[in-house]
Amino acid sequence: MGKRQSRPRIVSDELWSLIAPLLPEPPPKQVEGRPRVPDRQALCGILFVLHTGIQWEYLPQELGFGSGMTCWRRLAAWNEAGVWDQLHQLLLNKLRSKNQLDWSRAVIDSPRPHAGAQKRTDRARPGSKHHIITDGQGIPSAVSLTGGNRNDVTQLLPLLDKIPAVAGAVGRPRRRPDMLFADRGYDHDKYRRLLRQRGIRPAIAQRGQPHGTGLGTFRWVVERTISWLHGFRRLRIRRERRDDIHEAFLGLAVCLITHRHVQSDIGRSEVPTT
Repeated sequence: MGKRQSRPRIVSDELWSLIAPLLPEPPPKQVEGRPRVPDRQALCGILFVLHTGIQWEYLPQELGFGSGMTCWRRLAAWNEAGVWDQLHQLLLNKLRSKNQLDWSRAVIDSPRPHAGAQKRTDRARPGSKHHIITDGQGIPSAVSLTGGNRNDVTQLLPLLDKIPAVAGAVGRPRRRPDMLFADRGYDHDKYRRLLRQRGIRPAIAQRGQPHGTGLGTFRWVVERTISWLHGFRRLRIRRERRDDIHEAFLGLAVCLITHRHVQSDIGRSEVPTT
């Protein structure tokens, strides 16, 4: 009984009601073998790994998640089916229908997660980068994963293009902010010109200029969102060799942060949970 009471409740009924319709149909049931672990239990295991950073093989069996390999396979399959992209768009639609998205400006940044012990010893590996763009309140609009040697500015337009067309209660779907704030890593006249061609006013810090130009007044929201992302221990230190698995964790974490905004007042500073 004690173990059952200590089981972490990390998938609420409300969140599960949004995720369940998006999951692909399970494969045909085998005549022999173990029964299939329910999807909700597998999702609990995935979230346990995301929150704690524990290795798959050490996933506690007594908590009823299923094996680490089962949860790993389920995460890979759901990511391939686009579940997290669909969920993120659904959540953004909810926010826009409540007038809770700030399209007046967007903020972009490219933090680098810490490399795992094995990657730190392999100098041939460049590591990886998380590229994220948020609305004016820090709500994630899009996220991507690249190699750590990729220049930040090269991902500016691809990340803008990745913002989904967000539908609201009335009006056309929207996917373009009015302004874009960025640090010196995005300082390039070519990209300023391309942003203006898209009807987006660039507010990008220039190299060689003194700090304290005032952009921090607007850029702090993306720094806060990054701290939320890296509050999930599996994202703070990259351990996955496969990009698609790390990208799946990244997309799921973005959904959890966005879901927290749907649930509660925007602007809360603690790391979102489910």
